[in-house]
Amino acid sequence: MTDKTNIRGLIRKALEMREFSYVPYSGFAVGAALLAKNGTVYTGCNIENAAYGATICAERTAIFKAVSEGVKEFDAIVVVGAPKGEVPRAECPPCGTCRQVMSEFADKDFSVILAVDEDHYHIYSMEEMLPHSFDL
Repeated sequence: MTDKTNIRGLIRKALEMREFSYVPYSGFAVGAALLAKNGTVYTGCNIENAAYGATICAERTAIFKAVSEGVKEFDAIVVVGAPKGEVPRAECPPCGTCRQVMSEFADKDFSVILAVDEDHYHIYSMEEMLPHSFDL
């Protein structure tokens, strides 16, 4: 994924999604924007729960929304995160569980874009994000 206009639009969506995060325990808001191969963008935010195991990350929220609607082919995902109410200052890499879920649906061209803002981001391949992923 190299189209800077598309990347910037996805970054904007991911930044917007942070506002919907429910983070009363960590105070760390994460937003994600997932671009499907059909051009649809699925968004997600992290949603915490007092029973921490019931918490879901922004990346998985977006992926599960797409899959629940029958979409399983994706081009890229943007992830942004920072303490709630603050502007991101550093990249927010996905947790191991999210990386494994991404790898389930990622092909060799899938991009993971870690952004601070529209002008500061890095694009990673799935192999860079999760070398030697579990696969059957």
